Amino acid sequence: MMLRFAPGRILVAVLAGLGGLSGCIPEAFRMEAGQQEKSDSEESQRGESNATKTETGKTETNAADFEKPNTDTPNTDTPQPATTVSVPMKTLGGRQFWGDLAFFHGWRIQKNVFTGHVRLLDPQNYSMASGTLPECAKRLEEIKAEKKLPQMKGAAVVMIHGILRSSRSFKKMQQPLIDAGYTTIGFDYPSTRVEIEDSAEFLHSVIESLDGIDEINFVVHSMGGLLVRSYLSKHNDKRIKRMVMLGVPNNGANLADIFKGNVLFRTVMGPAGQQLVEDPQGLIKKLPIPEFEFAIIAGGRNTETGFNPFVPGDDDGTVAVESAKLPGCADFAIVNALHSFLMGNEQSIKMTINFFKHGRLHEVGPAHPIPRKEAADSPKP
Repeated sequence: MMLRFAPGRILVAVLAGLGGLSGCIPEAFRMEAGQQEKSDSEESQRGESNATKTETGKTETNAADFEKPNTDTPNTDTPQPATTVSVPMKTLGGRQFWGDLAFFHGWRIQKNVFTGHVRLLDPQNYSMASGTLPECAKRLEEIKAEKKLPQMKGAAVVMIHGILRSSRSFKKMQQPLIDAGYTTIGFDYPSTRVEIEDSAEFLHSVIESLDGIDEINFVVHSMGGLLVRSYLSKHNDKRIKRMVMLGVPNNGANLADIFKGNVLFRTVMGPAGQQLVEDPQGLIKKLPIPEFEFAIIAGGRNTETGFNPFVPGDDDGTVAVESAKLPGCADFAIVNALHSFLMGNEQSIKMTINFFKHGRLHEVGPAHPIPRKEAADSPKP
């Protein structure tokens, strides 16, 4: 019997898979600045749980340090003069229309990709200052001194979400990482508003702001892994140690090929969505393979068909297992989970922490690397 399907319904399923199955698509297009979040308890400890309240002095970072690495980030209108917010205003945290520029114990400096406006958010996502980048950075320095915040130190994990998602998608993984001794950094970027290369510049700016951190690891979901690889095409940092990729379409996404010309897909996913295709001449094929240690966790059923009959081979409903593979990885594993739930999967969390600690996904048994020699023709960073 011939299988019949409605392309429109499948597109909705694709968008749900890429953006998450819990209402993430509507969330992606809510106006964020100056609105009250209905639930502020879930994110109230974002990053702040890593801060240690001690009586130490002010750090030596100056405003220029935040501005220098950010010359390639999207820029439009000249920002208004800086204003210290007299009554802090709750925001949605800048999940889609803002890009993070700097991070310090949960405090973030963000830039709006439409207006060029810059603001300073506290760990509870209240706007504490707004205006230009140097002036927001100066205000952050003043707050460091006022609150006697210590310099960050030790090992950090930067959590990078996929398209249409936010750092909140790592909520279940964040606390286990903190318990394992890591400073967690939820990186937010405008995944549907700019190209992957532009988002990589936001990441570069945040990495440059991590004074005191001596080890940087990444856990990345979906397009977040491509963002790191794009970052490596222009930048590097000797502090980077390891990365775990979760459902990253390292060889492109077949579903993006199918729907790239669809108006709804183009509107919702934006320019980055067009870069997810399996194009031999496209962006993904030009991205470098990391030189540092990395592991890959793919979602699938260990069957020939996987979760989605419209994705070739085993898959997580959105990304094929074969597409997630990248030669040079130190370890590879498949977990029984859909694409949107890889970050909260118990196996994924345990394997991610084990890899950061020991360089292997499983506590016992052999690793399953993919030899780098298979990528002889791939670009290097």
